[in-house]
Amino acid sequence: EIEAKYTKKMQVLRDELDLRRKTEIHEVEERKNSQISELMRNHEKAFSDIKNYYNDITLKNLALISLLKEQLEEMKKRENHLEKEKADVLLQNKQLKEPLQQAQEQVFELQKKLAHYEKDKEALTNTKARLKVTQKELKDLQWEHEVLEQRFSKVQAERDELYQKFTKAINEVQQKTGFKNLLLERKLKGLLSVLEKKELELSEVFAASNLDPGALSLVSHKLEDVLNSKNATIKDLQLQLARICKAHNDMLQTFEAKLTAFGIPLDNLGFKPLASPVQGQ
Repeated sequence: EIEAKYTKKMQVLRDELDLRRKTEIHEVEERKNSQISELMRNHEKAFSDIKNYYNDITLKNLALISLLKEQLEEMKKRENHLEKEKADVLLQNKQLKEPLQQAQEQVFELQKKLAHYEKDKEALTNTKARLKVTQKELKDLQWEHEVLEQRFSKVQAERDELYQKFTKAINEVQQKTGFKNLLLERKLKGLLSVLEKKELELSEVFAASNLDPGALSLVSHKLEDVLNSKNATIKDLQLQLARICKAHNDMLQTFEAKLTAFGIPLDNLGFKPLASPVQGQ
């Protein structure tokens, strides 16, 4: 019974262990299969990466070879160009021997001048000191210039105001003088015409009347007195006209002198002043 009992237990235990073994074997096979699949995928990926890598290297090498060929051709061209430049430089060197000798002589002269460097340096220091003084004087002059510019602007404004007033006064004086000259000329013409009429009438009266010489002489004397009085009046009017014309011309000269003193060109007036002719000239 004990043997049967333990045999039965042993069989049960054997079945359990066999089942566990099969289960473990199945799990091991599944892990093995999954590892194999993972390894195959990794190998395929690594193979693809290596293939792409070597394809890229091949393409890069081909491009590099092409680039190197182009660079080689470019270097050959540059080499030819440099050969030409070398020949030109050699020719220039031959041509520059004489200028080089001259330059060496100039260097020798400059070395002589370098011996006087200390003196020149001292002179430069003195010059800088004078420059500072000059700069200070320049600032003072600039300040004075600004002050003068302000004064000039003020004087210019006063000049413009005086110019406007003077122009207005000139126009008024010209109008008054022209009007007075016109009146005097008309008055003088009227008196001359009246004088001519009176002389004509007097001649007709003398011709019509048969006066005796004494009466005729008396009338002539009276007529001469009247004529002398009229001539004196005419001379006075002529003198007044001459004085007015002279005053007008003097005023124009004074005006032009003032414009010149203030720096105003005569063309800025907008009109040309006319001088009045003096009677008798």
